[in-house]
Amino acid sequence: MAMTTAALRPAGRTLSWLLVFGAILLAWITMFAMARMAGVDVLGRPVGMNMMPMTRFGALFPMWAIMMAAMMLPTMVPTLADYERLMTAADGTRAGWWGVLLGYGVAWIGFAALIALAQVGLMAMGWLDGLGAATSGLLTAGLLLAVGGFQFSRTKAVCHGRCHAPMTFFLGHWRTGFAGGIDMGLRLGGYCVVCCWGFMALGFVGGVMSLLWMGLATLFMVFEKLPVVGHRLIRPAGAVLIAAGLIAAALAFA
Repeated sequence: MAMTTAALRPAGRTLSWLLVFGAILLAWITMFAMARMAGVDVLGRPVGMNMMPMTRFGALFPMWAIMMAAMMLPTMVPTLADYERLMTAADGTRAGWWGVLLGYGVAWIGFAALIALAQVGLMAMGWLDGLGAATSGLLTAGLLLAVGGFQFSRTKAVCHGRCHAPMTFFLGHWRTGFAGGIDMGLRLGGYCVVCCWGFMALGFVGGVMSLLWMGLATLFMVFEKLPVVGHRLIRPAGAVLIAAGLIAAALAFA
């Protein structure tokens, strides 16, 4: 007997979420394997004499794209859950749910291309080493101060507001179907890129292959988007980063 549409819905929901969490797990496993192949430990430091630095865009772009999946898909879970609620409260569809996820992913893959190009350029100028870590104390200080200062900006507040309250965004920009989901996902992804770009750039402070940095940054961005406490973390984090930047600057000039 053929299953009814109503009977298929729970199975489709379960499969969708399993695929999302499976993608997160696979991305982290891949990053761990890449770190091992590159010859670095969880802190991004060289281990032994088998270090294999990546210096070309063709290698860096896939690495950053996988990194985006590992770090940003966990922060996408509340957004997907909010859209799922609208599948019963409004006229949302599972195709639209996947469209939101796809649009969000496209936005972050675009950012992965940009930051990979930035890494290639900075390495060519000698400002980053083969592991993507700053070779200059002034660059380290500048990154910390820039990202810390951005936490106090109006741009950060506006973009965080969109990422922090996806349901409000959906209600104000609602579009139906797969194409509508892609449109909303691209917009939300764009806001999220602007909101979180700094934490990706901070990878250049200690090395972009540092799994510890990836884990801490992911954890912070997840907490930053929680409904109750998220907005309370922005400025304290900025103050900590600015303080760290000032210390790094003092050490660079010492």
